[in-house]
Amino acid sequence: MQLTVFSFLPSLLKPAIILLLLVSCNASEKKEVRTGDYDLANPDRFNMPESLFEISGIALRNGSSDTVYAVQDEEGKVFRLGWDVSRQVHTKFSKKGDYEDISILGDTIFVLKSNGVIYNFPIAECTFEEAENVRELKGVLPKGEYEGMFADEESGRLFVLCKNCPGDDSKTAVTGYTLDTRKNFASTTFSINVNEIAAIHGKVARGFRPSALARNPVTGEWYILSAVNKLLVTTDANWKVKDAFPLDGNIFIQPEGIAFDKQGSLYISNEGDDLFSGNILKFKRISH
Repeated sequence: MQLTVFSFLPSLLKPAIILLLLVSCNASEKKEVRTGDYDLANPDRFNMPESLFEISGIALRNGSSDTVYAVQDEEGKVFRLGWDVSRQVHTKFSKKGDYEDISILGDTIFVLKSNGVIYNFPIAECTFEEAENVRELKGVLPKGEYEGMFADEESGRLFVLCKNCPGDDSKTAVTGYTLDTRKNFASTTFSINVNEIAAIHGKVARGFRPSALARNPVTGEWYILSAVNKLLVTTDANWKVKDAFPLDGNIFIQPEGIAFDKQGSLYISNEGDDLFSGNILKFKRISH
């Protein structure tokens, strides 16, 4: 008979050790959290350089993942990075301020400030240290607090969501604006019904506070982030809520930006905190 160390252990200890071994084996397995078309538990993580510790909005030109365009909360600069390359270059377009999102429409970059002011300049000027032909658009959005903007190439429209606007009760509805860049930024409104989110997710604490939005090029659905609520909400093309997914705070430190590449991969940027650097998380679309 072959004896092992385990054979000599007191019988009371054996069940506890077996349980410990099982837990250790399970912990080493890769956890999967399947959220619609994406596994939000297993990202490809790109940690940001110090200059983008407070990364907010991100954008990809024509859905190309070769270059990530980004802004951060404090400086009037557009940053450019190759995926997983920590070196960045930037172009100054304005003075310091609270810049929340970035979008690219044709050959033009648009940057959203938290107070609703929008800046734009030719993307060609991103090769210079400072952009010269910068246009500052005031009054195209009502007074309020804004964080999310998306540019639609086909229609030439910008879609902007209120985070906290005086006319909204964010526990019932959130207002959005479409700005037609081909018609002198003429605006129309749309609305997201927060009750539809609550019906799926449960009570939405402090109301729904969107921080970013983007449209999935594969499904046509809208993906809306909320850092405050730690939620990812999906809607159909007409803004009817389809689903709401809670985000793991250990992975999504402070989700502030969202984008898709043309293959349908999802990118979410997170502002850093005292323990973690800012990052961009990439989730490949799961084939069905």
